[in-house]
Amino acid sequence: MRRVVEIALFTDDPDGLTAFYERLLEAEPAERWPGGATFHLDGLKLLVHVSGPGNRDHFAIGVDDVDAAAEQLRAHGVDLKGPEDYDWGRSAYFEDPDGRLVELHRPT
Repeated sequence: MRRVVEIALFTDDPDGLTAFYERLLEAEPAERWPGGATFHLDGLKLLVHVSGPGNRDHFAIGVDDVDAAAEQLRAHGVDLKGPEDYDWGRSAYFEDPDGRLVELHRPT
């Protein structure tokens, strides 16, 4: 079954946004580094990260086979970037009909 596994938020103030979500979620980040943090929320990861070129807020859908899922979407006319291997796993990206960025993701 496919499910949302990550929400990624990019910001010019990662410390401030992390502090906001600490208060909102009443939880400390599972990881923290200069420029970002992650919260683990019952199987969903909330990523807060410093903005950079090409970074956009998005959510990730976990799939067992990114290539097969991407091929299914392409067969339905969806324009995807990737799949490609990254430090965090294998991913492909596309926009929904309203222009929101969506990631297909399989962790390493």
